[in-house]
Amino acid sequence: MLRLFKFLKPYWWQVLLLIMFTGGEVFATLQLPALMADIINKGIVAEDTGYIWQTGLIMVGIAVLSAGCALASSYFSARVGANFSRDIREAIYKKVINLNLADTKDYSTASLINRTTNDVNQVQQVTMMMLSVMLLAPMFCILSLIMAIRTAPDMTWIIAVGVVAILSSIIIIMVLVMPKFKIYQKFVDKITLLTRENLTGLKVIRAFNNEKLEKKKFEKTNDELTRLSIYLDKILKLVGPLINIIFNGLTLLCTYVGISLLNKDFAYLGDMSAFAQYVSFIMMSFLMMSMMLVMLPRANVCAGRINEVLNITPKIKWVPETKGLPNKQPAVEFRKVDFRYPGAEEKVLDDITFTAKVGEVTAFIGSTGSGKSTLINLVPRFYEATSGEILINGINIRDYNKDDLTKRIGLVPQRGVLFAGTVKSNIMFGAPNATLEQVKKAAEIAQAKDFIEKLPNKYNAHIAQGGANISGGQKQRLSIARAICKNPDIFIFDDSFSALDMKTDAKLRAALKPITADMVTLIVAQRVNTIKDADQIVVLNNGKIVGKGKHKELLAKCETYKEIVKSQLSDKEFAKEMRGVHA
Repeated sequence: MLRLFKFLKPYWWQVLLLIMFTGGEVFATLQLPALMADIINKGIVAEDTGYIWQTGLIMVGIAVLSAGCALASSYFSARVGANFSRDIREAIYKKVINLNLADTKDYSTASLINRTTNDVNQVQQVTMMMLSVMLLAPMFCILSLIMAIRTAPDMTWIIAVGVVAILSSIIIIMVLVMPKFKIYQKFVDKITLLTRENLTGLKVIRAFNNEKLEKKKFEKTNDELTRLSIYLDKILKLVGPLINIIFNGLTLLCTYVGISLLNKDFAYLGDMSAFAQYVSFIMMSFLMMSMMLVMLPRANVCAGRINEVLNITPKIKWVPETKGLPNKQPAVEFRKVDFRYPGAEEKVLDDITFTAKVGEVTAFIGSTGSGKSTLINLVPRFYEATSGEILINGINIRDYNKDDLTKRIGLVPQRGVLFAGTVKSNIMFGAPNATLEQVKKAAEIAQAKDFIEKLPNKYNAHIAQGGANISGGQKQRLSIARAICKNPDIFIFDDSFSALDMKTDAKLRAALKPITADMVTLIVAQRVNTIKDADQIVVLNNGKIVGKGKHKELLAKCETYKEIVKSQLSDKEFAKEMRGVHA
């Protein structure tokens, strides 16, 4: 928790005002028992009506002052708490959005969402209480103790009895609940994860008729969370009754001791009344602090989870400014590049060397797990190469500023990712200053124009989160249009034509050809027909390059490529391809 208090720094003056108003509330409230004692001793006992009225009006004024200070302190507490949580959420979001894939592999999406929402809310609630209760309660406690000792020194031992009883209760409760809060947060993460998985995979679940299995998984986790919640609630609910027992016991004890002292001096009546109120203030202070201490362990767990994210050290370091001047002609060059995932023993990529030139299409093909997508992910530095060099336009990617590198790359992932908004906003995602004409041109090249024109609001048509309201092929075409609209130096298509039919695929490639004349095009593909016209085909097997060249060259000299082609064509089609090689 203490580490997160740095987010309070911009609001120091509001915290200072909060302390001032809290102090005013405490001071005003503590005057009331003393004034009430005076009314009893000097007004009621002495039968001085004028004194009673005079002191009563003063008490009303002090009560109004106390209420005003309480309202002001509540306002500043809420304001500071809201701004505090907003800044933490923003810090987490900025941290996560700037991390690379390797940095977030230990955190599920569900966990990161919970840390940004639920955990921050828990910390906010406790911080607001700390800004009010943890200022108010100690002030009340200390000043009430001083006033109680001054008012009735013979009865102060009663306070010590109450404090020991309350502290013992709090310690027992904390020992019982504190270890359970970490487990509780893990169950919350798991519930979020299962919910997210089931909602995103609903089609698959229904297609395989596995609703019962998924329900059982969810119910099991939900039941475990429920049992833990009930356990925590039962323990925490003991706080109220325990405090009430202690509070009422102390009240009876004060009354008993006070009445026995009245036999010696009847003027002790007013002091006894004031002392009882001061004791109640002290006990209420401990009650508030005990509630705070019960909530603190859970908030501390949440704060720890937040700090875990904020303290992630990015594995990829970016330079503030690009070193050197990139060549005007785009090019991508791999020089003896190796890659293994953090903690893994085996290499995913081994000794990868090739050059992709401007105006040429370089394609990558290989069996599943051969390292195609991993290789592509190294170009925008989603991962860092273990060894070797990757050069973009003649400069090592490690020497690029992040913005300078990413603006040169137009990536179309295998799974079309769209954002809630409009068709236009999704196409303009990488080029926020693009004109409507540029958006339309990009859509036309991507073969998306026809279906966009049929939508109710055309380019202003609503796109649901993840593109849930359009087909897979339409999502892919919009993703391609987004990359085209960005006008990059390098196009990366990671199996981005898989949802397109052959006719649309052919049209799209023909439309792309003129605009890629001044660009580097990298394509990852599963289908041979998609890449057979590429200027350079790189064949991967178990992370190594086993072939490099054009379609016919590879059919003649690369057994791995020949096997891939044979697996995708009929015997008649394959025989025709081989005749073309030997012709």
